[in-house]
Amino acid sequence: MKISKLILVLGALLLTVNLAGAKPPAKSAKQTSPAALVAELYRESARKRSPFFQTRSRVLVNRYFEKQLGDMIWKDAIRSRGEVGAIDGDPLFNAQDMEIKHFMIHKPDEVKGQTHEAAVKVTFENFGAKKEITFVLVRATGTAGWKISNIKYDDGADLLGILKGGN
Repeated sequence: MKISKLILVLGALLLTVNLAGAKPPAKSAKQTSPAALVAELYRESARKRSPFFQTRSRVLVNRYFEKQLGDMIWKDAIRSRGEVGAIDGDPLFNAQDMEIKHFMIHKPDEVKGQTHEAAVKVTFENFGAKKEITFVLVRATGTAGWKISNIKYDDGADLLGILKGGN
């Protein structure tokens, strides 16, 4: 009887230790809105956890980007080996140098009246010049989440074109 109580107490103790030391579950890429995903991307970038330019975690890239764009971002980071690749500035601000003011993420607009595609505009001033960036998002297959399929810049360039070598 004493042995079974001891085993039970040890089991409960081990379970408690495991739960106390367990990491919280990873944050899901599922977002309630396209703007929430864009806001999370800017927030993580400000914390130096941007998916761009890093080669530690493909999962980090997949959290934000649909497959085609994610593949291109990942390949650019791998090929550039810590040097400047096709993306030669911060793709979230379309700039190499930044002095950002009046930053705003706008409510998403449906693209072409479709519920599976949306556009989120981000506006700000960089060194006094007004800038606008549009994130094109698609609903991730089989989820309520969203993924970025392209980033369009107010100078006519877009991230897909830059990565393909066209812009």
